[in-house]
Amino acid sequence: MPKKFMKRYLPTPEKVQAMKSLRFLGDILHEPNLWHINRHSVARAFLVGIWFCFIPMPFQMIGAALFAIWFNSNLPLSVVLVWISNPVTMPPIFYFNYKVGAWVLDRPVLNFEFELSWAWISERLLDIGIPLYLAR
Repeated sequence: MPKKFMKRYLPTPEKVQAMKSLRFLGDILHEPNLWHINRHSVARAFLVGIWFCFIPMPFQMIGAALFAIWFNSNLPLSVVLVWISNPVTMPPIFYFNYKVGAWVLDRPVLNFEFELSWAWISERLLDIGIPLYLAR
């Protein structure tokens, strides 16, 4: 059942390989394991997709696609799983990451109010950034 459902909604290898914007990759996209749906490629795809979902960085899908190629996992599934973190889910996900990172590092959880300014970011980057990136 899940295999048929995934095959129905994921793009075909031919469709992705025909995209002009991806021609620079050459024969990399012709690797069959990037498109197979079996327990090994799907497990690796979940690893890659969820890993990049929890990393606060721009262009998560590009990182997930590159690592999917490197780990030989299902490429479309790796990229789609990154969409778990979207503008609605990012604040709770990243706050949870921060709290777990602070707990692992045995640091107190800081009470802070977000202010979109360079001064606030430069002052709080290390205080918040280290626990945030550790917990992914």
